[in-house]
Amino acid sequence: MADSQDVTAALKADGDAVEALVANLADADWERPTPAPGWTVAHQIAHLAATFKLAGTAAADPEAFKALAAGVGQDFDGAVQQSLKPYLASATPKILLERWNAERRMAEQALAAVPAGQLVPWLVRPLPAPVLAAAGMMELFGHGQDIADALGVPREHTDRLRYLVEFAVRTWDFGYQARGLDTPDTEFRFEITAPSGARWEFGPADAEQRVSGPAVDFCLLVTRRRHRDDLALTAEGKDADAWLDLAQAYRGPAGEGRTPGQFGPSAN
Repeated sequence: MADSQDVTAALKADGDAVEALVANLADADWERPTPAPGWTVAHQIAHLAATFKLAGTAAADPEAFKALAAGVGQDFDGAVQQSLKPYLASATPKILLERWNAERRMAEQALAAVPAGQLVPWLVRPLPAPVLAAAGMMELFGHGQDIADALGVPREHTDRLRYLVEFAVRTWDFGYQARGLDTPDTEFRFEITAPSGARWEFGPADAEQRVSGPAVDFCLLVTRRRHRDDLALTAEGKDADAWLDLAQAYRGPAGEGRTPGQFGPSAN
């Protein structure tokens, strides 16, 4: 993965793209339901604010991070819901947007300032700052998609997706862990086509288990924002085919995911 400056520049650009989705919304549109059950557009931005607050604190003040992260491992869903409250309780949409922007700017600066090779504490184990920045891009992609789906607007994607693809390849076993399943004792080959048409390859060239397809579809799969049946991804090998059903690039419960055909044939 590229250095921290490169990844955090991409993180900022993706954050700007999500901000553009909501910056000019009427107040009523912030209450639109999104595909995530029980979550409005405001919930999505509040979650991003809480996530970036956590990441920025981890990079800038590891001791304060420990206090913020306490209890997440014991009740993941409860901790997520609790983290939204400070941002939703008294915030107008304008204030909520300002608070999220403040949190993400702090996180971007803190992650970029971490010395090369230094680990940042995180929820399960310490991570290099560029990897944590890529995790932030995964959050922006997934929750940004929920917002775009709620508003019925298309998204534009760039080769910045490479950072998310690399992160998903790094965390390819999360789906098994989330379900208490044994991870297959094998290596996967990933052959992913970038928005520009470039080809990104990961894993042994002679691997029997293979996943291939467009980067946008791959990212929609690993953030569980589209069902595999609606994506142009192919698998070779029994384990790779099963992986398409459970892939996720985030810790915690898998959630309900999405159903086949939920968004129509051209909603990617």
